[in-house]
Amino acid sequence: MIMITGASSGLGAELANQFAKDNEHLFLTGRNTQRLEQVAAQLNTQQAVHTYAADLSNEEDIHQLFDALPCVPTHLIHCAGSGLFGPIETQESTKIKQLIDNNVTACIYVIQEAVKRFKDKSLTLVVVMSSAAHTAKANESTYCAAKWAVKGFISALKIELKTSPIKIVAVYPGGMNTHFWSTSGTNQETSTFMQASEAAIMLKQALLSTEKGYISEISIDRG
Repeated sequence: MIMITGASSGLGAELANQFAKDNEHLFLTGRNTQRLEQVAAQLNTQQAVHTYAADLSNEEDIHQLFDALPCVPTHLIHCAGSGLFGPIETQESTKIKQLIDNNVTACIYVIQEAVKRFKDKSLTLVVVMSSAAHTAKANESTYCAAKWAVKGFISALKIELKTSPIKIVAVYPGGMNTHFWSTSGTNQETSTFMQASEAAIMLKQALLSTEKGYISEISIDRG
């Protein structure tokens, strides 16, 4: 079973679509119940598709989410997150806190719960960040800060879990032509950006592994 967070839109929804083509057993989660159900209804698969709406920055929601899993996942792909852009002096404190909750706190809670439950399992943890995790840009100061924090968390966790069968894959996609930008308070021109479906296909291919090897870091750059 493949568990995907942030599956109600963007890359998460496109990954669900790609894995559904292979009739993978899917467990999809996101903040919006209606959008999750719409994504699930459009999938062309003969396998079961489970949906569960949750706030990943809420510890109790995390416990209930993992309790709802019908089995141990082979992959947990964490795509959930949000953006915030503009000069630092224009960013509202409530939106900065929300950015940190959606990107940093949620990621830590999800991975923490997965490790607690599946530390001795052959689970592949895929954490989708952004090229902003290693490239600083003007008007993206708080967004870069959040993504750099997640990168640091994942880098340390790889060392911590060195003796565990859990595999950790860090993913750094460039900008995609999705609703992410309009919901992040920016009028970014995205017509030349890659589609989420393109990034999903490349990521899915890169997650193929052998008995003794796997790709641990993936950068998906715009052409």
